[in-house]
Amino acid sequence: MNITVTGGTGFIGRRLAEHLVKQGHTVHLLGRTLRSGLPAHLRFSLWDAARSEPPLDALSESDAVIHLAGESIGQRWSQDIKRRIRSSRIDGTQGLVSALAKLSKPPAILLSASAVGYYGSRGEEVLTEDSAAGEDWLAQMVSEWEQSAGQAASLGIRVVLLRTGMVLGPGGALRQILPPFRAGVGGRLGNGDQWMSWIHLQDAVRLISFPLDQPGVRGPVNVTAPNPVRNSEFTRLLGRLLRRPALFRVPEFGLRILFGEMASILLASQRVIPAAATRAGFEFKFAELGPALRDLLR
Repeated sequence: MNITVTGGTGFIGRRLAEHLVKQGHTVHLLGRTLRSGLPAHLRFSLWDAARSEPPLDALSESDAVIHLAGESIGQRWSQDIKRRIRSSRIDGTQGLVSALAKLSKPPAILLSASAVGYYGSRGEEVLTEDSAAGEDWLAQMVSEWEQSAGQAASLGIRVVLLRTGMVLGPGGALRQILPPFRAGVGGRLGNGDQWMSWIHLQDAVRLISFPLDQPGVRGPVNVTAPNPVRNSEFTRLLGRLLRRPALFRVPEFGLRILFGEMASILLASQRVIPAAATRAGFEFKFAELGPALRDLLR
């Protein structure tokens, strides 16, 4: 297949492109800046999702589009940052769909990034793809983001919405989590009771590409491991594997001083289950957190 990947030079996009090439696909990447060291067999085009529609020549021969572009949520939120997060996702996705509508032959499938932030903070509730959206700013933004991607269905395109949890790999969230733990000052966030929906990077890449060969998969798909854990359990396992104490606790007010409104993501309780992926027969290599962390810390 000819596959276009937006956000293709990011943390997930780079690994996804490598995986797709190994599977025999031809890949065209779109990104805001050209990264050095891209393999010669990967085509690349510049696209700033918040400012313009993607170039049509990057889409015209695509059998599938995987849309991962978006401003990072993992930063202290100001009003300007929230505007950029929203614009890069909603305006960017609307621009992509507008470009797809101009093609004489649109791709058969659009896999569009989303997030488990769709659900909001839900305590002990088990969340599947059928669960309702939350009510906070992030949940409402993600809901609008999904609605923008869903407009592609009117073009006869199968739309899959990738509600992704915390992706664990070399980089991403672990890059921020590991230094304090290695220094022996890691610990629970808040009371540590909140559920964390995580997934190993290898499984995330495999699950993102899984619907390409599964014509029955459409709509929301939770890109998370089948066994979420509480923050206290995550802390205990990581400290044990690093052979470091994990006795500290970062109180909620401290997180809000450090991260502002973005602290709500760190404290949110989201017990998300990948029901759609399991139902479609996807098999996880890392279903449990312990083996996943051991693999990543080798």
